[in-house]
Amino acid sequence: MGTDVKRYLFDTNILIYYFADTLPEKEIIKIERILKESFCISIITKIEFFGFEKYSTDEFSRELEFIGHADVIPLTDEIAERVIDLRRNIRIKIPDAVIAATCLEGKYTLITRNEKDFKEIPGLAIYNPFAEHIR
Repeated sequence: MGTDVKRYLFDTNILIYYFADTLPEKEIIKIERILKESFCISIITKIEFFGFEKYSTDEFSRELEFIGHADVIPLTDEIAERVIDLRRNIRIKIPDAVIAATCLEGKYTLITRNEKDFKEIPGLAIYNPFAEHIR
């Protein structure tokens, strides 16, 4: 990935919408381009995605293959320190704090529908394909 390519991190909800084919039609091309160029997720997103619901063996195999194409960002000491800082300063759930801290550490734009979960985090860039804007 070149330095001129914008980096994105997918939130769990967007992966679920994509996998269920329920993203806004006019945003699918952009999301698929991002998946090819910058398919990154936090380790917490991987955990949430596979724990979302009970999958049949076939569905689970497809999801496993799908996530196998992602760059899964591990929880590092730097990310953990950001999570602690976020949790001490704003009201945010631990999974959301991990995702936000991962974005801030790696300079990713977060792709999510749940802007409200991240609205208090300064410096966090968000792309909401349902709202068609980047914050």
